Amino acid sequence: MGADICHDIADLRAAARRRLPRGLFDYVDRGCDGDIGIARNRAAFDAITFAPPVLRGVADRSTATTLFGQSLAMPAAIAPMSPAGLLWHEGEGKLAAAARAFGIPYTLPTESMTRLEAISATMAGSPWWFQLYVWADKAESLRLVEKVASAGASVLLLTVDTVVAPYRAFNYRNGFATPFKPGLRNISDMLAHPHWLLGTMGRYALTTGVPRMLNHPGAPGALMGGGPSTRLNGGITWEDVAELRRIWPGKLLVKGILRADDARRAIEAGADGVVVSNHGARNLDGATPSITALPAIAAEIGRHGTILLDSGIRHGADIARALALGADAVLLGRAVLFGLAAYGEAGAARALHLLRHEFETAMALLGASLPAEITRDLVMG
Repeated sequence: MGADICHDIADLRAAARRRLPRGLFDYVDRGCDGDIGIARNRAAFDAITFAPPVLRGVADRSTATTLFGQSLAMPAAIAPMSPAGLLWHEGEGKLAAAARAFGIPYTLPTESMTRLEAISATMAGSPWWFQLYVWADKAESLRLVEKVASAGASVLLLTVDTVVAPYRAFNYRNGFATPFKPGLRNISDMLAHPHWLLGTMGRYALTTGVPRMLNHPGAPGALMGGGPSTRLNGGITWEDVAELRRIWPGKLLVKGILRADDARRAIEAGADGVVVSNHGARNLDGATPSITALPAIAAEIGRHGTILLDSGIRHGADIARALALGADAVLLGRAVLFGLAAYGEAGAARALHLLRHEFETAMALLGASLPAEITRDLVMG
């Protein structure tokens, strides 16, 4: 049975849960602390209701749009997600291939297990983006930015909401903490999931060895965490945004914005836009849901910069909600990652297909022939 037996993201999530060890599935699926943020993200989307007009003549429809001068199949890109290489053999490359075939950008994370040059080759002729964490050794981060520019990434996403590593107690209970240490609990968990163990880790063992963070300076970083120079830099400020603007030739987005005043400061520091995000509720459990923060941010900078939204999207209708409240596009995170974990590239492609189909259906029922026709008056809440 293949990915086509899955008819929504919930089906893909269930398939991913069956295939992955519990520790790895929880790492992807859960948030932090009491998982309050996960529930709030979903509840915030659900609270936004539609006010659909009728008789708009929507027989001819297209989900296509343009972002940063690039034509996209729909107003979305794949978010940066570091565990992809653990979910499926060469998972980041599989996500990139699915994105390219579908017609949207893929965002490679700093903590990736695939060299950026390989992603550049996979995405040749198609837009791809890079997500940046600023390391304790800031100079190494700036050197990485120069390599990213040389490799051809068109957009840099500077993540600013993770100045320290969040504490996730469930990772320790599952034996899946950073840095990763083999133990009875996690080893038995892996042995209980032979399809993942043989198909992912087994293939690595027979080819390139244990997957590591290959874009770290010098020797590649460890499986789950690098050396002291690549720890998170808790001292970054708005001047670091301005410094990146001076050296980065492409579009610059500041990711992790939940306040209108911070969005304004990002634009003033030279960013081309922001990603409204609470990091998928993975960092601070009480953080405002991204979709709740979006309207104020759109009112503040909507005419001055590009706005993307992530955290909590599970349905195509969620994309419509985000556009109606002021986003230009969205980042797709766990929804696509569940597909990858369950069926590899085919699963990621299935997730994208399902989301686009649901989005186009929502467009039609909202009387919109194009994404740009989804406006604020179409939603309530």
